Amino acid sequence: MKIAAAIAVSCALGLAGCSAIAAKTNVLSDTKIISSSAGVLGLEPSQLTLVSKRVDGTNTYANLKAAGGREYTCVINGGNLLSMGMTNPPMCSKKGEPVNAQPFQR
Repeated sequence: MKIAAAIAVSCALGLAGCSAIAAKTNVLSDTKIISSSAGVLGLEPSQLTLVSKRVDGTNTYANLKAAGGREYTCVINGGNLLSMGMTNPPMCSKKGEPVNAQPFQR
């Protein structure tokens, strides 16, 4: 039982360390966030402005504002040392609505 507990604690600490490494090595530029999010939203990058972003582990959360005042929230997974800089396509929704893995619906 002690061995199982030690393994569980080691795994938990290892995963916490991976999350910290991912957050500290994030290489997603504002331009990359806008460009990839615009593609998912069906907009041109010039139509979007990055309002704010935050990195938590392997995810980058971005708030974007489109020309005309529409606001969106996007989550981009990857873009760090652990993913070798690669990202998954952003998952976006209208601001105030939950973000899910379904394709964006206008």
